[in-house]
Amino acid sequence: MIGGAPRVVWFIWPTDPQGISAKSVAQRLVQLNRPAHLVWNPVTGQIIQQLPPTRAACGLTGDLNRQGRVCVQIRVLGSVHEPFTDSKLDGLDEILAWLDSWEVPRRWPAGPPLPLPHSLVQDGSRRLWARGGHFGHSQVPGSAEGDPGAIDVARIIGDSAPHLEVPRPREELRLLESVV
Repeated sequence: MIGGAPRVVWFIWPTDPQGISAKSVAQRLVQLNRPAHLVWNPVTGQIIQQLPPTRAACGLTGDLNRQGRVCVQIRVLGSVHEPFTDSKLDGLDEILAWLDSWEVPRRWPAGPPLPLPHSLVQDGSRRLWARGGHFGHSQVPGSAEGDPGAIDVARIIGDSAPHLEVPRPREELRLLESVV
């Protein structure tokens, strides 16, 4: 890891969490040579750790996997069309406690991930990425992926949700500055 603010990236592994285990997905990720830090089935609560957080995973492009003191990558069994935050979220408390132990801030700097297909063109901000915290795969700089879809970030980060920092577009900021 090359240092910087700790962060976590939430990915979707497209499958039915009621029919497939996290262990099966973890085995498939190993076969593909693309292990994540955690594979989580939010319906059953099964969590499989594939890598220590001090080692880079393989889900992002370029050196993004190595940015931060930790850059935890979590593959969640589910669908971009049916947000996993609409399910039971069994095991989430354990995951959050683990992320807290690695000092990943409970904030979502880029705001909630957009729904598909809008998330496919969401432009990841390097400035927000540098702050650390929680990100959807679609919010990572340079990502062309649409996952995790329109998840309810308040169900993930809890009480911090009312303090979401949703950036305004630059044009809007310039207009406000010229009025003042």
